[in-house]
Amino acid sequence: MLRLPGLIDPHVHLREPGATYKEDWKSGTAAALAGGFTAVLAMPNTAPPICDEETLSLALTLAGQKAHCDYAQFVGAGADNASKLPTLANKAAGMKMYLDQTYGPLRLTDQAAWRKHFERWPVNKPLCVHAEGETLAAALKLAVEMKRPVHFCHVSRKDEILLIRAAKERGAPVTCEVAPHHLFLTEADIPTIGSGRSEVRPRLASLADQKALWDNLDAVDCFASDHAPHTLAEKDGATPPPGFPGLETALPLYLTAVNQDLLCLEELIDLCYTNPRRIFGLPEQPETWVEVDENAVWPIYGEDLHSRAGWTPFEGRLVQGRVTRVVLRGEEVFKDGQVLSQPGFGCDLRAIIQ
Repeated sequence: MLRLPGLIDPHVHLREPGATYKEDWKSGTAAALAGGFTAVLAMPNTAPPICDEETLSLALTLAGQKAHCDYAQFVGAGADNASKLPTLANKAAGMKMYLDQTYGPLRLTDQAAWRKHFERWPVNKPLCVHAEGETLAAALKLAVEMKRPVHFCHVSRKDEILLIRAAKERGAPVTCEVAPHHLFLTEADIPTIGSGRSEVRPRLASLADQKALWDNLDAVDCFASDHAPHTLAEKDGATPPPGFPGLETALPLYLTAVNQDLLCLEELIDLCYTNPRRIFGLPEQPETWVEVDENAVWPIYGEDLHSRAGWTPFEGRLVQGRVTRVVLRGEEVFKDGQVLSQPGFGCDLRAIIQ
């Protein structure tokens, strides 16, 4: 039996408020525990988006009532809230800026607005960006110019990881994450998954892009599932929304990669625990650990997941390593496929005195 620290997923979409038929704080955090994650950081592109004091309070109230694991909530950068968001910095997981098209209404297209947020958001608080291609290059240039820490979400392409590596080598205070679907799937998998079910942002990339992520893993700071559930009816519809469920499949995929010598266990712990805790300034979770049967070989099936999505792009894939037990703050919260904690057991990580 392998024992890991309680893992941290710094990028999840729990769809509450506004789209609880896809996921909510209860089902999403149950999925987190089943996947070996004892802390999740939730993104703000909900309905309404989390972009002011009122909506942040709403999200945190819902999380406090429903969450099975510990959590924090991001606030979203908008065209007209750069002066107001800093007052929420101590309560939020960080600020998220959407600079490319994704699910939800928070895209920022005006670089003048980017600069305002870069200038006004506290330099010691996490600032995360969704940026791709030329947009990533522009945001990276601005981060270097302003000498401020910026975290780049779900980097997926060769040119992007090489730009970030070069910036780091020049001393830029930037960090980045990679999602499991970009490490373990490529555009060649789309015919098998299905065109609608393959919709995700950033899109699935080429085999060369995937190889570059693995070849430059030492320039990656953390793994993040980008858990983004939608129903099968939506994914199979005329206008499928982008996003995959991922909280329950991420760790088994990583452990399979360890078994295949693509990374070592120490790297996995750094990428899923040590570095996320440092980057996002998270408190320690005392008496918290995850037990894994590292020899268990099993097929992934969407119908077995705790997520409300009920499907996965990894359907039928064999993986090695299965979460059998999770202890959070001294309490057994998951065992042998069953979530044992009550809704509301999770703590707001930003409310814990560090």
